[in-house]
Amino acid sequence: MPDLDAAFAALGDPVRRALVSRLAHGDATVGELAEPFDLTPQAISHHVGVLRRCGLVEQRREGTRRPCRLRADQLGLLGSWIDDQRRAWHDRLDALERHLDEETR
Repeated sequence: MPDLDAAFAALGDPVRRALVSRLAHGDATVGELAEPFDLTPQAISHHVGVLRRCGLVEQRREGTRRPCRLRADQLGLLGSWIDDQRRAWHDRLDALERHLDEETR
């Protein structure tokens, strides 16, 4: 499971969010990931490293290539955590609404 704090911190950066969005469409090398940015491949490599350390991206070796792959299962765990929080807050707000309705009767 990804470290939630590290994963959310990693996704706080717009470049890393863009990299995750790009990788959601398929694997890519650091060079391919760097193409749309005005950043060096080294800077993109740093961002990929942050995403790798928090468990959202993995890199593998294919001959001389090192494609990056989004770990959608790990990203899904973040979504599940958000969904759990959303449900909890909806439940709290529903309870508050019922309480306020009872108070006004």
